[in-house]
Amino acid sequence: MVQSLILAAGIAAAGASAQATPAAAGGDSPLFATVNGKPVTLQEYEATFTNVMRQKFYHGKVPDGEMAAVREEVKDKIVQRILLVEEADRRGIKADEKAVAEQIATYDARYAGSPMWQQNRERLLPGLKSQLEEQSRLELLEKAVRGTPSLSDDEVRAYYDKHPQLFTEPEKVRLSVILLGVDPSAGGAAWQQARAEAKRLQEQLVAGGDFAEAARLRSSGRFAEEGGNAGYLHRGMLPEALQKRIDEFRIGEVAEPLDILEGVAIFRLDERVPPKKRDFVDVAQRARDLAGRDRQDAAWRDLLASLTGKADVKLVFNHTGAEPKK
Repeated sequence: MVQSLILAAGIAAAGASAQATPAAAGGDSPLFATVNGKPVTLQEYEATFTNVMRQKFYHGKVPDGEMAAVREEVKDKIVQRILLVEEADRRGIKADEKAVAEQIATYDARYAGSPMWQQNRERLLPGLKSQLEEQSRLELLEKAVRGTPSLSDDEVRAYYDKHPQLFTEPEKVRLSVILLGVDPSAGGAAWQQARAEAKRLQEQLVAGGDFAEAARLRSSGRFAEEGGNAGYLHRGMLPEALQKRIDEFRIGEVAEPLDILEGVAIFRLDERVPPKKRDFVDVAQRARDLAGRDRQDAAWRDLLASLTGKADVKLVFNHTGAEPKK
């Protein structure tokens, strides 16, 4: 969480130190905002914006109607990072210097053969070290806030009772299938031929033909050797459109042929098993793990809400009125 927050916030070595430089107070880069009196430059905002764009959207293009939400997300990430650093300061949390040194050694090893790294290492190292130290401090802060929840058996059981969907096996169906394969790139004639052949075969099966034997002889699918038996499939494993059709099948019915990606398929629904909630004794440890994780997440959310609720955030640049340059 913290690591992705830092990376998404775009804290490059220069950007990390820019908050304390004259530029932040009105030099080359104008102010974007102040957070509890700490300046955030427009340059830092733009760098964060670019990083978020690259992480969230293919080719860095925001879908129509989502720009305002992305800008708000960028602002929130910057604000949260500053507030979390302040909280780490209040708690006296220091960076794990050994871990930071190991990370720097990893950079040295990775770029040992890079002339550019060797030429610029001394100039880049202070900013990189500062960034890694901040990352370490915020990770330690998050670890401290989340803690290791101690849950009673009654609390775990209450969580199990309150969240039945987490402990319920979804509906599953047992299917048999015969596939008359067609190359997806084949022309219409090949598909029409497969559909006609599948229709004739389906009619034979409805009239009493042996499905398993037909699958062994005619199917090109991977279940042919098992007589077409595809086994049990949980809801969600099949494409939604196909699942909707299967929901309409009756047990034992040999359905009308359907076009699927691999060709034309004939399905038979052999069994439908309804959802089943697992007994508590079988999932007690999973319930304890999930309840503990939820409590940790709640503690972290509460901290963020408390910090942001008390923060003095003043926007100088109207990020909703003009698009930051990319």
